[in-house]
Amino acid sequence: MSISAAFNSALSGLTAAKRASQVVSENIANAMTPGYTRRSVELGSTTHTGSGVKVVGIQRHTDPGITANRRGADASAGGAKTIAEFHNRFQALLGDPTDAASVTQRLAKFESSLISAASRPDSTQRLDIAVDSAADLAKSIAGASDGLRGLRSQADREIGAQVNRLNAALEQTHALNKKITAVAASGHSTDALLDQRQKIVDEINSIVPVNVVSRDHGKIALYTDGGAIILDGPAASFGFEAARDAPAHMTQDNGDLSGLTLNGMPLRTDASGPVGGGTLGALFEVRDELAPQAQSDLDTVARDLMERYESADLDPPLPPDPPGLFIDAGAPVASSAGLAGRLRLNPQVDPEAGGQTWRLRTGLGATTPGDAGDARQLQAFADVLTVRRSPSSGNFGSGQFSAADLSGSLLSYAAQRSSSADQSLGFASAAQTEFTRIEQEQGVDTDAELQTLMAIEHAYGANARMIQALDDMMTTLLRL
Repeated sequence: MSISAAFNSALSGLTAAKRASQVVSENIANAMTPGYTRRSVELGSTTHTGSGVKVVGIQRHTDPGITANRRGADASAGGAKTIAEFHNRFQALLGDPTDAASVTQRLAKFESSLISAASRPDSTQRLDIAVDSAADLAKSIAGASDGLRGLRSQADREIGAQVNRLNAALEQTHALNKKITAVAASGHSTDALLDQRQKIVDEINSIVPVNVVSRDHGKIALYTDGGAIILDGPAASFGFEAARDAPAHMTQDNGDLSGLTLNGMPLRTDASGPVGGGTLGALFEVRDELAPQAQSDLDTVARDLMERYESADLDPPLPPDPPGLFIDAGAPVASSAGLAGRLRLNPQVDPEAGGQTWRLRTGLGATTPGDAGDARQLQAFADVLTVRRSPSSGNFGSGQFSAADLSGSLLSYAAQRSSSADQSLGFASAAQTEFTRIEQEQGVDTDAELQTLMAIEHAYGANARMIQALDDMMTTLLRL
């Protein structure tokens, strides 16, 4: 080997070592950066000059299979979390059975106050307590319904926000596709752009689970797990109009709530539809299925309470089909959904509405206080709560329930659904953690990178010593 060839070989080694050290340094610096993919230098020999080494390229170490599995786990965990949060918050609205503010405890307190008043029908204080307990019970049920309405409205608003973010992310991915193609054509590295695109695709995937398909010139296409094409060339556009409020009578079926469109075409939003599996599908499930189901159960309890006190036989002074102790205080609507939110105490016995508490003792239609020692009406009001009857609506089946049984079943069903959702979330989170760990094993290992850096240092030193030896040889030759 000639001196010049040896010099060129050592110089190419120094250049390669420099580039390799830069790549290792970038790996270590970005070890904790989300979306960063480990790089390594690909080396080759400079066969056209007869000796030396050259940097062929920079390789990004990714495993499409592992990434796809991790994305699937991310989407499942996001959807499960959305569902679990709804069930947990609805359960909190109903209250714990041991909580004095829960629906079941309010009902028990009302029943107990009626029994107490029946033992001393002449006691104005006990009548006042019974009326206050009835009002608290109605407010408790109506409050839970209002809270449920808030959860549904929040889900509708979050759908709007996620659709906006989804459209923006698809446009960003489309723009990055074009940039990657242009940069690659100019011969420069596209690694940073690829990392950025992967991070945005991960965000899209959390909203709507996607499959990534490679296209020519570094571009990608995106398809949802349900088969919808959302990016293949131009980005698709999702459409949705969020409502200011989402009361129970408003649904997508009757046109009061917006559905989802893709490039102007209606799109199914159920769990098995084109956008099911991520947070967007879960929010539609909350708005269109879970919240209406919970509202129906709550309405059943409210209706049962009203119907128990609407019998003329129970309260003889009343005309046929009278309003009972609890009434629907809302304006008529096309649907009876949301009755629980309109539940109120009959103003005939409500002092705040100008009523008289002694009507609990004499009857809601009475015009005079009557016999202060007569406890028959109070006892009848208490006894009607223990009558076993079949609910006229809801998801409680065809069994017969007392008022306490029905409210207890409401809390029990809510607790069961919350527990089931938490279990699903736990499973999805465990899968997400495991796939994330597997993917990270393909990422930056700082110990391994430091070992590589030491090997690069030795190679750099060897090439430097080669140049120093060549310099000594040239100096010696020139002295001869």
